[in-house]
Parts: sequence; C-alpha cells; structure tokens
Amino acid sequence: MNIIVTGGAGFIGSNFIYYELEEHPEDRIICLDNLTYAGNLSTLEMAMKASDFRFVKADIANREAVYKLFEEEHPDIVVNFAAESHVDRSIKDPSIFLQTNIIGTGVLMDACRKYGIERYHQVSTDEVYGDLPLDRKDLFFTENTPIHASSPYSSSKAGADLLVLAYYRTFELPVSITRCSNNYGPYHFPEKLIPLMISRALANRPLPVYGKGENVRDWLYVKDHCKAIDLVIRKGRSGEVYNIGGHNERTNLEVVKTILRVLGKPDNLISYVTDRPGHDMRYAIDPAKIHSELGWMPETKFEDGIKTTIQWYLDNRKWWEGILTGEYT
Repeated sequence: MNIIVTGGAGFIGSNFIYYELEEHPEDRIICLDNLTYAGNLSTLEMAMKASDFRFVKADIANREAVYKLFEEEHPDIVVNFAAESHVDRSIKDPSIFLQTNIIGTGVLMDACRKYGIERYHQVSTDEVYGDLPLDRKDLFFTENTPIHASSPYSSSKAGADLLVLAYYRTFELPVSITRCSNNYGPYHFPEKLIPLMISRALANRPLPVYGKGENVRDWLYVKDHCKAIDLVIRKGRSGEVYNIGGHNERTNLEVVKTILRVLGKPDNLISYVTDRPGHDMRYAIDPAKIHSELGWMPETKFEDGIKTTIQWYLDNRKWWEGILTGEYT
C-alpha cells in the first residue's frame, strides 16, 4: 500500500513512520510536512535511507500541492498527524490553529474524495472532551463523552473531528478517528512538559510547573500509540472513533519529580508559576472499545517508559540541543 503520513517530521508522526517501516516494509510511506517550528527534518534522517520512503515539504492547507501529491502517489491510506498542537501558543494566536487543524483537514479529505482512498484517518486528542474533576477518579472519557473543548487548540481539533464525521455521513468517505491521551517518548519537541523538564534539569535550570502541579494526565508511550493507529487503519471500522489511553495517570508534579529522581537532581529546582488560563484539571481515557474490537492494550508502564525516554534524551543531545539553539531551522 501507499500511505501518506502528514506531519511526519513531528513527534508522533515520525514515530509512526518508523513503526510502519519496521512492521510493514512492503508498504510505501510518503511523508507530507510543512516543517513549521515543530517539524524537524533531522528526525527523519534514518527514514530517508529507506527505498520506499519519500519526503515532500508542503502545507496540508495548500490544495494545489496536496492534489499534486495525490496525483503522483495514488495513496491507499492517509494518516493525518499534521496539526498545531501547543495549547499556550493557541491562546496567544488561535488563527493558525484554525487554518491548519480545520482547513487543512478539509483539503486532505477533498483530495481523498477526488482521487479515491481506502481510509482517511484523523489523529485527534482526548482534549476535545474537556476535562474531568480531580475528585471523581471513577470517571473516564469514552467515545460517547460529549465534546467540550477548553482551548483554541482543542476546539480546532474538535472542529476537525466533526468535519471528518460529516464527510463520512454526507459523502460516505471511509474515515476513522483516534483520540489519544498525552504521549511521551523519543523526538518529543522540547517545549512540551517531559522533554522541557529533562532539558532544564540537565542544565540545572528552574523547572516551571503550572499552579500547584496537581493537574492529572494519562500518559501513553508513543510506540503503544503507533501500534494502536496501525490496527485502526488496517482493521478498524469506518466511521468510528477509538479512544487510546495509557492507564498511566500522573499529576504534573509527580511526572516532574520522577524525572528529577531518575536524573539525580534535587526537587528544589521546581519553580511554581502562574497557571495557564482555562487549564484542564484531569484527562483519563477508557480504551475499552479498541481493546474489545481490535485487541489493543497499552504495553508500556510509565515507570519503564519514562526511564527509556530520559535515556533517549541523554543519548541524543545533539537532536534536542539543536532545537533549543534554533540551529535545526
């Protein structure tokens, strides 16, 4: 099969490309990425050596460029990772989030309609559900949880999800959606919580923690996420939403303290800062549907995954230090 992976120079997209190249060497992978600040071509250095891999620089909202690529490659599957994804940036400037996350999604699906496709897959987020109270540990997001987005970022992702489902109902486009919890692992852009804390701890700089650090996230190791997406695009039902969670709930403060402990750094590096506006309190996913239908379950415990992740950052300083200095651009 020919598989177009958009946003493949980013964190989860690049990990998915490496997963596909390893697990399905018979397939051709075409990466479409606009190389915005969060895209790093050096991330795909090893993929570039594969004979059935191609990289194309373009914006998913550029209809002409997207249609040209479809004419050249005749993809069987499109997996859309391309998105503006940082909540703080969406609060400062929502417009680019609407352009990429909603308009870009529409352009991709129009191309799928025009040229034909076996499956269009939208990679979404549990943030479209809003949040859960800290004092109700019995509550989890399911696929039937109403959408209740809190930020311009999550609202743009929710809008894209609704558009995808509308194309399924109106045009009978074969689509699927996955909504994941917080990912962590190799190639995570350094502005995000875990890589930010690792890099600052290694430099003995203050580790900024919003509020009291009591916000809870369900952490999912990125390779587990990639395996789940692979199952959905190949065996999942069209028109369905599948939640992907890690069963690894931790407060932000617990995550930061774990990183400090693994690195042998003192807790007094933690610096509590003013909380972000509209900060969601708790995310927690019930992945029962994808488990019962496709047999998927997360395989990586947080205690193991975080050590593997920290070691990766220790072994790949050149990658993330180049991002921090801006050299990668």
